[in-house]
Amino acid sequence: MAIIQLEGLSRHYGEDETLVKALDNISISIEQGEIVALLGPSGSGKTTLLNTIAALDVPLEGAYLFDGEEVPLGHVEKMTTFRRENIGYIFQFFNLLADLTALENVLLVQDLSGSRNKEKALGLLDSVGLEGLGDRFPSQMSGGQRQRVAIARALAKSPRIILGDELTGNLDTETSTMVMEALVKTCRKEKMTTIFVTHDESLTRFATRIIRLDSGKVVDDEKGGLKSIVNTTKFVAESVVEEAVGGAKKITSKLRDIAKSIVE
Repeated sequence: MAIIQLEGLSRHYGEDETLVKALDNISISIEQGEIVALLGPSGSGKTTLLNTIAALDVPLEGAYLFDGEEVPLGHVEKMTTFRRENIGYIFQFFNLLADLTALENVLLVQDLSGSRNKEKALGLLDSVGLEGLGDRFPSQMSGGQRQRVAIARALAKSPRIILGDELTGNLDTETSTMVMEALVKTCRKEKMTTIFVTHDESLTRFATRIIRLDSGKVVDDEKGGLKSIVNTTKFVAESVVEEAVGGAKKITSKLRDIAKSIVE
């Protein structure tokens, strides 16, 4: 049975000429353990869909079933309880508490969920490649390290689902790969369902399933694998060509400047 089942979800903003269909009759089922990438252009509904799954947003129409039971959307206290018990959320901008160390940031989530376990917290930091860095403050860490702390923090309460909204959006390509590898490795080990929003085509290689949205509708739903590898290869090839062309232009410009200075 699907852990997440969305049936006819719709979420509209504005009226008449200003009407925006953030979600337009979306129906999706997601199985336990899937790693799902949500892709689409800006304004396609990716974040709205993610926030609905997180019980942060309430659709105008439709139903949301979690593990066979309807999620109490529209009931603030029940939605909060649902999130606390089931959802781990990773933000683009880390959202770590600056006056707490990496370990303390992870322990705080455990405290809030009533399950403080320092050994487990240290194990989570180790699992995302931060062994021995638990006593560092966010300001003493790189962007990639801070995002890995955010992953460990999201995993701290052993949620059923991990959600990420552009979680590598502020990182370079190499660091993004390290962060995603840490996330996928840990989620597979803990058998957690993972759903992440991204605009980066190269990150689809980490997904077992790729769902594309446009204008609030699902326009493509495919398994990860060969096609995602092809897309990733294409992305990398295009990046290499672009960098090569850019490098050649810089060299040509530099040579012209040198020649000009010699002539003068």
